[in-house]
Amino acid sequence: MKSDKALWGSISILIGAVIAILALIRGAWQTWFLIGVFTLWGLWVVTVLLRPYMQQAKRRRMREQLAKKRLAEGIAPSQPMGIPTMEAPETELLLLRHVNHRISAYLRAVYPDVRWEWCEKNPEKLALAGGTGRIRLYGIPDFDHADVCIDQSAGITCNMLKIVPLSEAGGGEPEDTVPPNKQPVDPQIWYEVQGRKVLEALVADLNSRGHSRLTIHEDGDICVEEDTEEVAKEHLAGFPEKTYWPRLQQVFERNGLAAEVTAKGIQISW
Repeated sequence: MKSDKALWGSISILIGAVIAILALIRGAWQTWFLIGVFTLWGLWVVTVLLRPYMQQAKRRRMREQLAKKRLAEGIAPSQPMGIPTMEAPETELLLLRHVNHRISAYLRAVYPDVRWEWCEKNPEKLALAGGTGRIRLYGIPDFDHADVCIDQSAGITCNMLKIVPLSEAGGGEPEDTVPPNKQPVDPQIWYEVQGRKVLEALVADLNSRGHSRLTIHEDGDICVEEDTEEVAKEHLAGFPEKTYWPRLQQVFERNGLAAEVTAKGIQISW
């Protein structure tokens, strides 16, 4: 409304100036004065009335370019195209904090004093789209890094790592003289990395065929009784030694499997 009033006001001034020139000036000067008045009025219209529309069009182009850039980076806009998305960075930060809390809870289930930080430059993209990223660990004697995997179902798994210089890695005892299982085994980590997938698939299969228990032997073989005989169904690589079985029993029970240490091994029932 203000721009319309200004436009009609400028037209009224223009008409008054033209009438004054026609009434007071004669000859060649009249033409030049008319040209000058119309030129000044045209410049005023462009600068005062059209400039806001030009600035609005420029801002719209910038917003569209920003939205295209964010789509190219794999970040979905939180609002329709062409509308400012000032809340998007805050949303990504909030999502990252949720993921951080889940990773902390996952690690503290085994290492209560753990602290960690991201090694990735843009962890918020990992939290949004999933994938694998590396974190730096503190407060864990046996590990100093971990690879965190976030799948498309929002599940989180951690593969624990120990990074040492090549000079130290090659300067130890020969491979054939290093005693087996020298590195301590964490039953919780072993279960997440190697045991869970095999056991969950096997238990589901056995349960569908009427079985209610299985036995894991010391060598990692998983056996079930069929016609009074034990038959091996699967094998668990890197199965922890007997010294770790009490803690492994607790891991099984926390994951919904009733476990009992027997003379043959660990019996799992459901």
